[in-house]
Amino acid sequence: MSEINLKTPITEEQVREINSGDIVNLSGTIFTARDVAHKYLIEEATPDTLPFSLEGSCIYHCGPIVKESGDGYEIIAAGPTTSIREEPFEADVIQKYGVRAIIGKGGMGEKTLKALKDFGAIYLSAVGGAAVVIAKSIKRVKNVYKLDEFGVPEAFWELEVENLPTICTMDSKGKSLHEEVEERSKKTA
Repeated sequence: MSEINLKTPITEEQVREINSGDIVNLSGTIFTARDVAHKYLIEEATPDTLPFSLEGSCIYHCGPIVKESGDGYEIIAAGPTTSIREEPFEADVIQKYGVRAIIGKGGMGEKTLKALKDFGAIYLSAVGGAAVVIAKSIKRVKNVYKLDEFGVPEAFWELEVENLPTICTMDSKGKSLHEEVEERSKKTA
């Protein structure tokens, strides 16, 4: 297990060096995206029509609690949401947009694990129940997209983060700590 400082934009080479179990402190620009946003990315948008680029970026499965502040926004809480809800879309999002990291909780399924391996991406687990602590790693809201159409929790929030604490639990080599824990649990049950 290693501790890695990773900054966006992320390259495939960087991702291929990270292993399940590594602690990853993430800095740079990330984007929140939940159910509506994922469906939009697959069914309506293209890399050319998005007003931002996800190439080399990170998607955070998060519906933040946001407060208007002066002429912008402040993130009050930003805990991870359950990632398996995005399983129908995530592999295609990774392939179509060149996403290199996903942050969430609970892990994802076989389809996403295969995409992580095939296209060079990782899944990072953030601690559930620590939404206010995680928000302290968010230095500013750079922009928000689709706010009027999708609402606060489902909009794309473009965030600048510094040392966002995560653990790689699914790597680009096909290893999933979630699967390992499940298998061990079955043996002791």
